[in-house]
Amino acid sequence: MHCIKTWSCDDVLPKNSINHSTIFKPLLLFSQINHMKRMLIQSLCVVLMTGVLASCSKEDDVAVPATARVMVVHASPNAPAVDVRVNNTVALSNVAYTANSSYSSINAGSTNIKVSPAGSTNYVIDATLDLKSNTNYSVFAIDSVSKIKAAVVMDDLTAPAAGKSHVRFFHFSPNAPAVDIAVTGGPVLFSNRMFNDQASNSSLSNFTPVDAGTYNLEVRLAGTNTVVLALPNVMLTAGKIYTVFAKGFVGGTGMQALGAQVIVNN
Repeated sequence: MHCIKTWSCDDVLPKNSINHSTIFKPLLLFSQINHMKRMLIQSLCVVLMTGVLASCSKEDDVAVPATARVMVVHASPNAPAVDVRVNNTVALSNVAYTANSSYSSINAGSTNIKVSPAGSTNYVIDATLDLKSNTNYSVFAIDSVSKIKAAVVMDDLTAPAAGKSHVRFFHFSPNAPAVDIAVTGGPVLFSNRMFNDQASNSSLSNFTPVDAGTYNLEVRLAGTNTVVLALPNVMLTAGKIYTVFAKGFVGGTGMQALGAQVIVNN
């Protein structure tokens, strides 16, 4: 009968001849090195991702320029239609006498506005304004053409209370004397207003709350009952904001006649 021998390491090598720590130590070291590599790679990935996310955040956080809103009004009685440039870019073209633009948003800060006869670069107004952010302005071209200039006012467009309108008045008739604006046969609403007087007293640019309704108004010589201009059927709607200005010349005719213009600001 043949015997089948089963071999083991102990049959090949003498017992206690193998130092197990000597065999497994390099394997353990190799494993530790691989672990350190994985940790280093993971750390680098975290750093890189953090940098990418920070970069994206900076791109997403681009500042939006602060803006103001500006309306332009042609109130110079004998001036032709005009072009308006904002920072040397044409913003409005061929604006006729008494016409007004809607509000346009432009960057706040130092802003140059030029006005010239339509189609020309002969600037009759060249004004640099310091516009505050989130603020509304009206820029009027006023006075006779030989003395034309800009009148700049702030527009507080806070909504009127229930049942109220807001109204203000400007005197932009170059040769008219001081005037009162009154309810026909009734109380004075705006007293002793003189040409371009809001330029030296900014409070005169403020709006006055009044009850909504339809009014018959009149322009009187200041401090008297002498009526120089009747303004019948002036409708003031609740919630609306109005600017009324005297226009034209005393003794003027046609488009240059003394009158009043109403702008709805909202």
